[in-house]
Amino acid sequence: MVEIIDFKIRPAFTSRGDPTLEAEVIVRGGKGRATSPMGASAGKNEAVHLPKGGPKASIEILVSNRNRIIGIDAGDLKALSDTLKDIDGTEKFENIGAAAAYAITVASAEAEADSRGVPMYEVLIGKEKPTIPYPLGNVLGGGKHAGKGSPDIQEFLVTPLGAPNIVEAIKVNLEVHKKVRSIIEERDPTFTGGKGDEGAWAPKMTDEEAFEVVEKAIDHVSRELGYKIGFGIDMASSSLWENGKYVYRRKGKILTPEEQLAYVEDLVKRYNLIYVEDPFHEEDFESFSELTKKIKDVVIVGDDLFVTNVARLERGIKMNAANGVILKVNQVGTLYDALLFSKLAIDNGYKVIASHRSGDTWDHHLAHIAIGAKAWLIKTGIVGGERMSKLMELCRIWEGLQE
Repeated sequence: MVEIIDFKIRPAFTSRGDPTLEAEVIVRGGKGRATSPMGASAGKNEAVHLPKGGPKASIEILVSNRNRIIGIDAGDLKALSDTLKDIDGTEKFENIGAAAAYAITVASAEAEADSRGVPMYEVLIGKEKPTIPYPLGNVLGGGKHAGKGSPDIQEFLVTPLGAPNIVEAIKVNLEVHKKVRSIIEERDPTFTGGKGDEGAWAPKMTDEEAFEVVEKAIDHVSRELGYKIGFGIDMASSSLWENGKYVYRRKGKILTPEEQLAYVEDLVKRYNLIYVEDPFHEEDFESFSELTKKIKDVVIVGDDLFVTNVARLERGIKMNAANGVILKVNQVGTLYDALLFSKLAIDNGYKVIASHRSGDTWDHHLAHIAIGAKAWLIKTGIVGGERMSKLMELCRIWEGLQE
């Protein structure tokens, strides 16, 4: 048992400049530090990032309850999760905020690992053999992650299906990202190199033009490097949902739920997509179920649909809605609850994609969380220090496993 002997909690900021919280957890012989990310396209069923009083209100509650946290076994993530929920007293962390729950529980796992001299993922999976997830990177973007005039679809994603290791896999994604820019510049000489929150290029383009650009880049890099590259999208459809219809402002189209279903089916067939995230709004379990039945060999992923919440996933399982889930720890608050969610998903045949947020931090913990959650893919963005920190940590982990 490695008891928490002290902790600190302080105001911090995400890569987008939004307020968040950073925690330090101190144990005998080690310590951990973690900062919570924050998403832009957050689902309405997510835990509350910060309370109404902001970081200050969260810190005041935690400091006044410090004696309830000190003495907990840093490796007992359930005990820590239960204590934080009890201190907060609400279902969605409305009083201390999910940022605090994330920061303290992740920092605690790192402190446990530090004290034992082992990688953090080992605290999460024990002696099981770790599996390195492959990167899913967004090379072109629109929606809430980019500016006006960019595509309606939020993310155009790639992942290498044949790369022999994580280093080569990252290289493949970066080469596609570079090629996408050169193709954009061929089409639009005035393109200034603007990027969205996660490093994806953000050109003035329709969805159809974006599909053509990314498809061309994938074909070029695949031929050049000799690897098969998967093509996927995150439609972030809750952000398109208005008054019972999907509103595509850039291309000037409004689709009914039935037309949206047909549109997604057409996109999958036309561009040979292997991954479709959030093709419908966050309460439409029925359409997710219908699409999952109709389309085979494609991972239909729920992010806003499930928000890393066990109860919502249980509903999806009963309805056969989707076959993949996004795991974002801060959506549910504690690391323990996120790992429970992952286990339920895997036990029921869902693929897990461990994901960053659009407003992320410099921390590398997502690499360890992805391994601990037995994720199929890790979604980290594409370029930028806060994105590369996760990818480079995966490279270090892989290197350690070879040794």
